Amino acid sequence: MTGVLVSLSAAPPPGWEEGLLRDIWINLIHADRYMMLIRGLGLTVQIAAVGVLIGIILGFILAMMRLSRFAVLRSIARVYVSVIRGIPMLVKLLIWTFVIFASPGFPKLIICFVAFGVNSGAYVSEIFRAGILSVDRGQTEAGRSVGLSSSKTMRLIVFPQAFKNALPPLVNEFIILFKDTSIVGFIGVQDMTRMANVILTRTFNAFVPLITAALLYLVIVIILTWLMGKLERRLRLSDKR
Repeated sequence: MTGVLVSLSAAPPPGWEEGLLRDIWINLIHADRYMMLIRGLGLTVQIAAVGVLIGIILGFILAMMRLSRFAVLRSIARVYVSVIRGIPMLVKLLIWTFVIFASPGFPKLIICFVAFGVNSGAYVSEIFRAGILSVDRGQTEAGRSVGLSSSKTMRLIVFPQAFKNALPPLVNEFIILFKDTSIVGFIGVQDMTRMANVILTRTFNAFVPLITAALLYLVIVIILTWLMGKLERRLRLSDKR
């Protein structure tokens, strides 16, 4: 009885014996291969989310350094941003993996978090810096004129407006980071692109797994873009009130 069930499960259902339906069955449904893509997608989102969170924290620190009155801090932040932005992400990921964290057994996921977080920090710092500089100088002068200290003026007046200005670009940065995670398969991390390639090597069919992965990326990006559009409309409405 068990042998019959196995043979039935190894054959496509009626109507799926040929063509695209057969390819879909073999690449996605048979042996629950679609779950490989789902697990890979979860890992992709995790890397992007942690990476952008680290990037926000690091980017804020770098933005403050760029706007500091101390030339040394400004120079350090400027060099950091120039170096990170000038090297391709794949090369940086390989350096983190095989040079900086070259110890055997070091968790590859941690490497991805650090690599994408450090990379994102350089771009987020420019987003924050532009957001702060976009706040009218008169806002700062008004805060100081009513007796607020410099730090309170920044915290209560400048930062809230700057963050509002920086929010849409931050969402865009997350979208870019989400797509850039497709390179982590180069260091053996089982993300969605890597899982699509694993399915390809098992079925010798490139169309279905790769197109499915591409569609999943596209759907996530469309959802994020839609959310960013809604956010921008709400921000514009709040500015008119």
